[in-house]
Amino acid sequence: MGTGGAGQAEADRGETGGVRTALAGLTTRGRSFLAAGIAAAICAYVLGQSDLLRVGLLLAVLPLTCATVVYRTRYRVSGTRRLAPARVPAGTEARVHLRMDNVSRLPTGLLMLQDRVPYVLGPRPRFVLDRVEPGGRREVSYRVRSDLRGRYPLGPLQLRLTDPFGMCELTRSFSAHDTLTVIPRVQPLAAVRFSGEAQGYGDGRQRSLALAGEDDVIPRGYRYGDDLRRVHWRSTARYGELMVRREEQPRRARCTVLLDTRGGAYEGAGPDSAFEWAVSGAASVLVHMLERGFSVRLLTDSGSVVPGEGADGFAGTGQETAEAAGLMMDTLAVIDHSDGTGLSRAYDVLRGGNEGLLVAFLGDLDEEQAATVARMSRRSGGAVAFVLDPHTWVRETTDGPLPGDRHAERLRLLRESGWTALSVPRGAALNALWQQADRERSGLVPSSGEARG
Repeated sequence: MGTGGAGQAEADRGETGGVRTALAGLTTRGRSFLAAGIAAAICAYVLGQSDLLRVGLLLAVLPLTCATVVYRTRYRVSGTRRLAPARVPAGTEARVHLRMDNVSRLPTGLLMLQDRVPYVLGPRPRFVLDRVEPGGRREVSYRVRSDLRGRYPLGPLQLRLTDPFGMCELTRSFSAHDTLTVIPRVQPLAAVRFSGEAQGYGDGRQRSLALAGEDDVIPRGYRYGDDLRRVHWRSTARYGELMVRREEQPRRARCTVLLDTRGGAYEGAGPDSAFEWAVSGAASVLVHMLERGFSVRLLTDSGSVVPGEGADGFAGTGQETAEAAGLMMDTLAVIDHSDGTGLSRAYDVLRGGNEGLLVAFLGDLDEEQAATVARMSRRSGGAVAFVLDPHTWVRETTDGPLPGDRHAERLRLLRESGWTALSVPRGAALNALWQQADRERSGLVPSSGEARG
């Protein structure tokens, strides 16, 4: 929510600058009256007509007087902007609420209120406010919508002051800004259980020692109420005090989502492009796995992760889950193509340890990149790849092997290395592919390589 006062825009006004500002605020009507007055005064002087001189002076003085009055008008008003909500999926509307309060002891005149918004969100909203009594308020609202994800600034809020004759208009700006975050579309996914994935809280019970630190691998001191059957006699003899074995606790399952952002891997642009499908798919899987109790991590081809996430990714329940999802959605809202040409940096991050379930959204792959992706499955408990088919997303062919043949060869290489690799044609539904991947990993259906939604 942003607030500001028009008086802040008046603080830097000087005398010379004030005259220029007032004259610059003359409308077409005001400039016409001033020009007509000057012309009438010149003609009156040449012709010696005193009556015409009086008319000319009246025409010239009226717009100048109006400009002076409007310029010296000092309304004490406060403005408030509220977004509902401040984070919306692409293609969804948000409402912006504006409130103007007259905090002075004098009523205002006619005001025109306008807010500055990027053209992507729609036309610039304008409202005409009638006289606002002392201590009164006026509330208006407008809607914004964008099919393109991103972070869009709103503001500053502007007031346009005018005189009753329409001779002069001046703009006073508030100082506050707000930001609307348009996140990728999140599609609901079916609750599937991939064969071979490491389960944790919720769907599975992989038992291990508590993961609070290195000290958890050794017994702890006896506490009142501990079961004597848990006494660790070897440690008791070593430390000279009664020691007990620690309780085993379920370890949270891990899921890493790899998003290929290489600029050369995708063709086309816009909300229906292949890259936007991949970003939306990554967002959907991240939210789905986080809601299922997994520790999730977002990884890109450049090896970067979401700022603020831990070594095992984001994890939490309740409000923590919502905050973690918000951070990842904010990152995906502004993610763009990288300048990289390979996936080796992502592979270096993945080979550091067992990443649990690995879900990858990949663009077009050459032979070297496909080989790098094939090696990634060795460090995961299960690997699922959604590879966008360049032949269907961009209907242009080049010299050499047909894109469809090359694409099929890359899928075959990934499957032979342990991936559940699915081709993603234009218009494919993520949930259908998601369920197909589960069936293929469970061995219920052979790999078909393609699913259409």
